[in-house]
Amino acid sequence: MELKDKLVSSFLAFEEEFGGENDDLHNIRNQAIQDFERIGFPAKKEEAWKYTSLNSVLKHDYSFFPKKDDSLEYRDIKDYLIDNIDTYDLVFVDGVYSSHLSQTTHDKIDVCLMSSALCKAPYKAVVDNYFNKIAPKTGLNALNTAFTREGAYIHIQKNKMADKPIQIINLSTGKESAMLLQPRNLIVVDENSHVQIIERHQSLTDRPVLTNSVTEIFAAKRAIVDYYKIQNDSTSASLIDNTFIEQQSESFCSVHTFSLGGKLTRNNLNFYQKGEHIDSTLKGVTLIEGKQHVDHNTLVHHIEPNCESHQDYKGIFDGNSTGVFNGSVVVEKEAQKTNAYQSNNNVLLTDKATINSKPQLEIFADDVKCSHGCTIGQLDEDALFYLRSRGIPKREAQGLMMYAFANNVLESVKIPELKKRINKLIAEKLGVEVGFSL
Repeated sequence: MELKDKLVSSFLAFEEEFGGENDDLHNIRNQAIQDFERIGFPAKKEEAWKYTSLNSVLKHDYSFFPKKDDSLEYRDIKDYLIDNIDTYDLVFVDGVYSSHLSQTTHDKIDVCLMSSALCKAPYKAVVDNYFNKIAPKTGLNALNTAFTREGAYIHIQKNKMADKPIQIINLSTGKESAMLLQPRNLIVVDENSHVQIIERHQSLTDRPVLTNSVTEIFAAKRAIVDYYKIQNDSTSASLIDNTFIEQQSESFCSVHTFSLGGKLTRNNLNFYQKGEHIDSTLKGVTLIEGKQHVDHNTLVHHIEPNCESHQDYKGIFDGNSTGVFNGSVVVEKEAQKTNAYQSNNNVLLTDKATINSKPQLEIFADDVKCSHGCTIGQLDEDALFYLRSRGIPKREAQGLMMYAFANNVLESVKIPELKKRINKLIAEKLGVEVGFSL
């Protein structure tokens, strides 16, 4: 039985176990499974998936009814946390919330579980207003909605600042021969509020894991959202990350994506600007090797005037790795005075590495400042020779050049401890020791 058919046939069993939470959610799930049955998984014949095939990750016989596992302890997951700062932690093991590894709060802000928000009265108004409202009806989004059970629910009330960053950690243990996980996150940041969030998906096994994640973020007037994604998984793990952000007037939202590992990673990141004087920032660093594959598919939709967006993605590809950048900026006729910048720069370290870059602008307004571009090349041999002539070994010289290449992405990370962790991860990937922080 193909995975699509298995998922559709398993939906009834899922509903029997979890469908009694509320009627509205039941109706949403039922409509979603119908949408998934009609649309199915994306294929390369679709323009947005032209360079990324899911065939290799859909062939496994996945289990998608995880069971609670309390065997993990803090020492087992410490390496995957930013543990030298105080944070709220939402830890999910095989898709199930781990209370003894987590720290939640309802003190002025809500940092808790999607399962609680979906079925408890205090959260009903927020869920009714925001859940499943901006995620487009694609096959993957519909699949996630149909099997929505658990994930992070974060609500920062009006005029509040989260007193410490929030970490969302999704772990897979490999207790099943193959596991399909579908976390669902809802993040609502009210007017004049601020939050910093770090998200990570990590497999603790060599068994196949496929994660199909959907995150909806709503930033109200003058809200600030800093979101960081760390993707440094094993070569048996694949991630399809779908993140959708709706911004209101004068809000600022930034998403930094660090794609350093995994078998196949697809990042669908969409911003919708619904107000004036909005700032949207999308930055990413990709550093992969072997046969790893990373695909960044971005959209910034400028709907109102006097807004800005900045996209800056850097890619470093070694071995037989493949990168894809498909970035789109749409400026509607009403969105005059838009300032949109898009850049994708890539370095290929071998002749077998590949990058497919397609920056796009669709502009229907006539008073805008928009630019886009991409570069694909190799390390500058003259600069490398200069460093080596100063007594720096070749490997370290290459590492220094790679750090310099990624610097303008890393310098905008606003959590110092996270910046140090990313520096360390990149240094480990490059096999060098760098005695400074960016």
